[in-house]
Amino acid sequence: MFGNKKVMVRILLGAVVGALAVSMLLYLVPQGTSTGGSPDAVAEVGDQTVTVAEVRAQLRKMEQRSQVPHTLEPFYAQQILEDLVFQKELEYEAKRLGIAVDDAELAERIHRILPDSYSGGTFVGMPRYVDEVRMRFDMSVGEFEDVVRQGLLEEKFRRLVTDGVSASPAELQEEFLRRNEKVKLEYALIKPQDLEANLNPSEADLTAYYQKNPNRYVVPERRIVRYALLDISQLREHMQIGDAELHAVYQQNIAQYQVPNRVHVEHILFKTIGKTDAEVAEIQKKAQDVLKQARKKGADFEALAKQNSEDTGTKDKGGDLGWIVQGQTTPEFEKAAFGLPKGAVSDLVRTPYGLHIIKVLDRENAHTKSFEEVRDSIRTPLLLQKVDREVSDTGDKIAVAVRKSNRGSLDDLARQFHLTVGETRPVGAGDPILELGNSKEVRDVILELRPGELSMPIHTDRGYVVLSVKEIQPTHQGTFMEVRDRVLADWKKEKAAELARSKAAELAKRLQAGEKIQDAAKGLGLQFKTSDALTRNERIPDTGTSRPLLAAFNLKVGQSSPPLAADSNWVVFRVMDRLEPNTDDFANQSKELQGTVLDRKRELAFEAFRAGLEARLRQEGKLKLKPELMSSNFGKMGG
Repeated sequence: MFGNKKVMVRILLGAVVGALAVSMLLYLVPQGTSTGGSPDAVAEVGDQTVTVAEVRAQLRKMEQRSQVPHTLEPFYAQQILEDLVFQKELEYEAKRLGIAVDDAELAERIHRILPDSYSGGTFVGMPRYVDEVRMRFDMSVGEFEDVVRQGLLEEKFRRLVTDGVSASPAELQEEFLRRNEKVKLEYALIKPQDLEANLNPSEADLTAYYQKNPNRYVVPERRIVRYALLDISQLREHMQIGDAELHAVYQQNIAQYQVPNRVHVEHILFKTIGKTDAEVAEIQKKAQDVLKQARKKGADFEALAKQNSEDTGTKDKGGDLGWIVQGQTTPEFEKAAFGLPKGAVSDLVRTPYGLHIIKVLDRENAHTKSFEEVRDSIRTPLLLQKVDREVSDTGDKIAVAVRKSNRGSLDDLARQFHLTVGETRPVGAGDPILELGNSKEVRDVILELRPGELSMPIHTDRGYVVLSVKEIQPTHQGTFMEVRDRVLADWKKEKAAELARSKAAELAKRLQAGEKIQDAAKGLGLQFKTSDALTRNERIPDTGTSRPLLAAFNLKVGQSSPPLAADSNWVVFRVMDRLEPNTDDFANQSKELQGTVLDRKRELAFEAFRAGLEARLRQEGKLKLKPELMSSNFGKMGG
């Protein structure tokens, strides 16, 4: 119905099939179907292959959408490979079992995902459909349809594998207990960061640490760069705009400086829409009473509006409607407002919305603002326009000059175009270059530029800049004095971590011996705290992870924990109380409990199916992997 496309994109399975447990790595990344013995095939599933090029293309796409640390590329590449292989395994097994997704199923799912591709049940046509897919998913129709087809195929296998899964009463009770049981703790959190301030190493300590860990203190290549800057801020300061030029702009745009008749009003609204005659009579009586108060000498109209007005849009502002012009509001309201002098309060004014009390704060007759009134508002945007035009034109001229000879003199170029010359401190890859607005393009060009060359002008927040490498300081083993600050920071961090671990171990030992936590903590220079009642899904305050808390549910009241790592910190606690869940809550939670247990068991069942399928295909010789090819192209995991 929509064409026989054979290009696949993995990650949209998440959007297409709902909460399927698929990798988030292959986000909108097209992949090809390969057959035959490709020389760069890293996996073979039956007669299909997954190639290095496919893995690399998907890794590149992922890097375009979010920054991937270079050291983690092997990990992501391996995850991409595993997902691609699983796709091929599912297709192989589907063919063996006679499982397929037909065009009707595909069309129905596309209808659900893209309802705008149909009008009254009729397909809107390929051009509109193509545009919709490209706009919503940034992919071709072929890629999109194969994503949907792949998702439907996985759904079929999930149903086949998990339809028989059920949740027993015992499993529901276990989940109820796991979710609702609570513990209350008294604890001490030991943070290495808090201990660093009191650590004062000697120079001998630092020298020994430096000599023990020389490989940590290799200083990467750094470059000192001279630059010539076309400074936008300086141009703005020196750009001259005369009154004649400003007046010309004023005359060209005279229409926008015309002010119509207008009044600045406040009002109090009493709504009568949908009210009976008797109710309207009561409302009018109340409005008359408020009107009398509003007309008293020294009356606070804003306070009366806040107390009585039913206009939710202006009530909190004391009824202030701002400036209104003729034709902007209802005829009745307009006639009353424009007929009052400044400071006057109207009679009750009836409009389709209800009864109004109107006060005129100010009024202006139609006029054209004078040049003097608007001079400054013209000057600022005109100045910015002229500076932008000057910067752009000069940047183009600089680019022409550099193209003629990129080995010319930076100083000559600066004199020719009145540029500011400066010099950076030594900078390496990733170092901020604050002198030039910390531009990524500037950093990249600095690392690529050869000595003696001039860069093309680069647009930064400060203006256009031309770069020239003055000096390259090669990668070298840093001397102690050169890296002393780093040595000090590393020594403190390491010693503080050791001290925190030692204090946590000593605290746990004292608690095991029966000492009170407040006494033991005080003796070690630590603070102890008491937690609220916590479930398994919560965290001990300030620990940043739920893992330490889980250990508490294996302890009895009065028992204490061993030292437990909490990210970079340590925690030791004693269980003060355990609170069993209220069994009356089980009925209210049973549906949600059943869903949680079933989802978990279904996911385990599908993962078991996935592992079993892979093992069987390996045994049958239908799955062949080449990890050495992955390592040679993407590096080893963890290395």
